[in-house]
Amino acid sequence: MDNITFLGKQLKNPLVLASGILGNNAKILERVHKAGCGLVTLKSIGPAPRDGHRNPTVIDLGGGMINAVGLPTPGYDHMDAEWQALADRDFPVNASIYGGSVAEFVKVAQFVSDQGPDFIEINISCPNSDHHGMLFGVDEKAAFAVTNAVKKVISVPLIAKLTPAAPDIGKIAKVCEDAGADAICAINTAGPGMVIDIEARTPVLAFKKGGLSGPMIKPVAVRCVYDIYRAVSIPIIGLGGVTTGEDAVEMFMAGATLVGMGSAVRYRGIHVFDLVYRELTDWLAAHHFTRDDIIGAAHNPIAGPDSTAKKSRKTP
Repeated sequence: MDNITFLGKQLKNPLVLASGILGNNAKILERVHKAGCGLVTLKSIGPAPRDGHRNPTVIDLGGGMINAVGLPTPGYDHMDAEWQALADRDFPVNASIYGGSVAEFVKVAQFVSDQGPDFIEINISCPNSDHHGMLFGVDEKAAFAVTNAVKKVISVPLIAKLTPAAPDIGKIAKVCEDAGADAICAINTAGPGMVIDIEARTPVLAFKKGGLSGPMIKPVAVRCVYDIYRAVSIPIIGLGGVTTGEDAVEMFMAGATLVGMGSAVRYRGIHVFDLVYRELTDWLAAHHFTRDDIIGAAHNPIAGPDSTAKKSRKTP
């Protein structure tokens, strides 16, 4: 399973670091890659310096986490040292970006594309900001407009990251594909949700509400990937609640080409990528399957009557 091809780029394995986790600078990304990750993703980069929300921003709920970090960023044109460090890298990078309007997305995307990432991911799905992100991910016209506009100004493959809050995530994925997206990433955090301190009678997070991640959202993520697989022909990065090799198998069977992890780093450490890769390869070997054998397998169950899923897809 080593050295797979994804959108024309070589990856050492199909595991992806999600945006927002250990993605603040080139040194950390290099460390994650060396720890066993096939593709690392930068924390989302915005159009202007932004501090994010006040603490507390993250709470571990046991079966997952709730967070409202608030998209902190130095701003795309205040990262000269990081862009230089990334230019000298020897590992693949996915650059996540966001904006508050189509024009802001275009401005950031054009600049970031010139810095030489392997992919650009548009974050149209963050639930933790009043003026950015999820607005574009729940409306078909807005999703098409931002995807189409960004596609026209970049020179690397484009990935659209979607929210489970969309009324029909399959339709959002399809309009992104029609607008030029080369792949879909799903899902961002679920929610937003809220946790209240009953003694203080106040929400615990400073932003009051936040996105849910970790094992508690895996069934939602698997359902979303399943729905997207039936709607599009482009590859899918399945993301949400994966912490073990068997979780990854489930995501592949829903239709993912690559599988991402974020909160799993909190629960199993930075070497979770190596651990999950070994668990995945052990499972495949024990069942005499390859990764290609199981991608989308849940759409064609062995004894089930449903065989309406797409039989041919674009080569990743």
